[in-house]
Formats: sequence, C-alpha cells, structure tokens
Amino acid sequence: MAKSAKGHKRSAPQSKAKARSTKPPVDTPRPPTGRVFLLSPANCNGIRAKIVTAPTAQFALARQLRSAEGAQLGDVFSFVSGLYFRGKLAYARRFAQPPDPSDPVVAGGVLVITPNAGLRSAETAVTLESFRGFAEASIDVRNRRYREPLEQGARALLEAVGPDCDVVLLGSIASGKYVEVLQPIFGEKLLFPPAFVGRGDMSRGGLMLRCVTAGLELDYVPIAGAVRHGARPPRLEPLRPRR
Repeated sequence: MAKSAKGHKRSAPQSKAKARSTKPPVDTPRPPTGRVFLLSPANCNGIRAKIVTAPTAQFALARQLRSAEGAQLGDVFSFVSGLYFRGKLAYARRFAQPPDPSDPVVAGGVLVITPNAGLRSAETAVTLESFRGFAEASIDVRNRRYREPLEQGARALLEAVGPDCDVVLLGSIASGKYVEVLQPIFGEKLLFPPAFVGRGDMSRGGLMLRCVTAGLELDYVPIAGAVRHGARPPRLEPLRPRR
C-alpha cells in the first residue's frame, strides 16, 4: 500500500454509497385474516313455505315455528328452500374461518341475508309472525325495507371483521339484488365461487354438499369484474351411497 510523505499508510478510499433505488416500493397485498359467508335467503312465498306455515301442519319444525320461542332461521330456510339452502348452510359451517368466532356480529362466520332484517345468524329464532314478515318484503334494491337493514348489517360486519377478511357471497350474482348492496361496502373483499356460474340452484346445492363430504373448498374470486353469466357446466355425478 502506498505511503504518505510522513510515512503513514494511506487509508483505502471508501467505496461510494450505492445509489438509491428509484423503483417504487412493491405494494404486496396482505393475506386474508379470515373468511365469513353470506347466504342468500330462501323463497318465503313458495310451496314449501306454505306447507310449514299451514295451521294444520303437525311436523316438528312447523310446531316450533308457531311456538312463542320460534324455530332457528337456518332450519326454516333449509326446509323452505330444500337442497340449495341446505347445501349453502352446511358448506358455510364447514369452511367458515371468522377472525373472532365469539363476536356475536360475526355469528361464527355464517350470516343469512333476510328480506327485511338485514344479516342474521343461522341460529336466530324465527316465529311465524316474523316469517310472514319475510314473505311480505320484496328483495329489491329499490325497497328500503330490504336495502337499509342489509346495508346496516354489512357495515357492522365490516367493522367487526376488518378490511382484510374475505366475505364470500353464496347466492346469485347474475342480478344486482345482493351485489349492488354489498359490493360498495366490502369492495374487492366480496368474493364468490366461480363454479356457481351457469349452475341452477339445485346444482349449486348439490355441489356444496359434495364439497362438504369431500372436505374440499371451492375457489373464490372477487365479484368486481368477474364473469357472472356462462354456459351450463356438465351435470354432477350422482352421489354414491356409502357402504
């Protein structure tokens, strides 16, 4: 190493500091902190609705519905809707991952859209009077009795689960009766299973029951910008009886 006039060693020149990167920081999306499901309601004016509300009906669910205590919302809608709602309810209960399962607003990650009472737990007690109220309410975004309670419930749910929790709609996205109310509140976190596209209600219900049996969860995509209409997929293979 070279020496100075006084015989001292010269210190090696320090390397120049690396130039700062001019690339913008990458905005890495945060992983979801949970998953909750919103289930579309049953048709409260159909044939099976008339069966369960008939004053002469003597089966257990009908008697519970007429009682002062009422029957569970999930049980009533499962009877009224049949395979479709039963599949949605079983699927949501199997795959829900709420951030805080004890939070009553989150209701274990399984919430039912109602015609006039916003979002409700599947365990909510429903009386004959309240069910008749469902039947009288129109599920239409122009109907304030439907829209405003749903908006209020959706905002409360968003506050409870936070902006990073996935919210999966198990219901029709072909029309705007659910999406137009929910998407402005949940934005990109409002998801749906693309396997629903092109399927009828019975096919969707059967698909979800098969997923529950197999322990296989469907894929989800944001509703915003998604394809909402498509060709009918092949029919599901018949369920084979267990041996």
